[in-house]
Amino acid sequence: METQPAPGPQLLLRPFRALRLRESFVGAPVANRIFARPYRSAARRLADWQRQRHLRIEGPPALYVHEYTSSGVSVRGIVGKLDLTTAEGAVLPHEAVRVEQVAELAERMRTIEVNPAPILLMHRGTPALRTAVDLLTERRPDIAYTDRAGQHHRMWRIAEDDDIALLATLVAPTRAVIADGHHRYAAALELAAQAPGTKWEQTLVMLVDQSDTPLQLGAIHRSVPDLTLDAIAAAAIARGDDFRRHPNRREALAVLERALVLHDGTSWASLHPVGQLPVFALHQQLLPAWGVDDQQVVHHHSAGQALARADQGVAILLPAPTFEQVAAAAEAGQPFPQKATSFQPKPHLGAIMRDLRP
Repeated sequence: METQPAPGPQLLLRPFRALRLRESFVGAPVANRIFARPYRSAARRLADWQRQRHLRIEGPPALYVHEYTSSGVSVRGIVGKLDLTTAEGAVLPHEAVRVEQVAELAERMRTIEVNPAPILLMHRGTPALRTAVDLLTERRPDIAYTDRAGQHHRMWRIAEDDDIALLATLVAPTRAVIADGHHRYAAALELAAQAPGTKWEQTLVMLVDQSDTPLQLGAIHRSVPDLTLDAIAAAAIARGDDFRRHPNRREALAVLERALVLHDGTSWASLHPVGQLPVFALHQQLLPAWGVDDQQVVHHHSAGQALARADQGVAILLPAPTFEQVAAAAEAGQPFPQKATSFQPKPHLGAIMRDLRP
């Protein structure tokens, strides 16, 4: 008998059994309670909430198109369960993960038997895929509401075999980059390896077309306690780095698209790495040159938060990467440092989940 070649990388999306949190709970703090510690009690909490109609199973398995809008920004994606057995090379991580966190998440997933949120994947979709999604969403959405935090949701259930087959065919050749959920994805791969041929060989994802309704890429900024601009300037002279002082905030921020902007609560400066993206240069070269360990670095999701810590040391503002830069790093197998990128907006917890329970 002739041996068949193993299938190449494919992004295979399959229908799944959807679970939704009660609409008045989505976007509210109460949504986090269902998946809170202790995880061994999650199964009972799920059953209790379902009995109280706080959770709803959406019927037979289907694919979904989910569009959500926050602060005027709309993101639309295809939601389905991803076949992990063919995903290597089709789904590309762009950030490093912590082994301990992956192990903890794998244990939580095994215990609660629910994917509480889709892993966000981003790609440049084809015109044919965009046309198909546009046609499938011309009708009235099956679900539409505004949650407690003001995020507006519209969902279309894709249950017809022909529609599912069309989307699956158009999506299969995609090479997608993980936007959010690196640790969850690594945990899903770990569970798939531990239990081949079972439900753990799939995980819930949302595929977002960056050429249609893109996620907004932002930087995660840093601050370093007890560091000084003088120390950075001295290291720059020794290394030959392009270090510049600026008279005010406006002039410093004017170079943020291409440089690190530094502030110590009083003075402003910038550092212009050559040959590397600033975040790579920061972690691979500059922090060691400054005598700073990664564990000393504080991460901030906004420039304002970082600048508020400037008087304790130095705030380091980083430029936001582009999708092309993130994708190129993922393709090359050169992951960004942890907590290097921020993708917004994200769907609120409980809007759509995957039920793995018997």
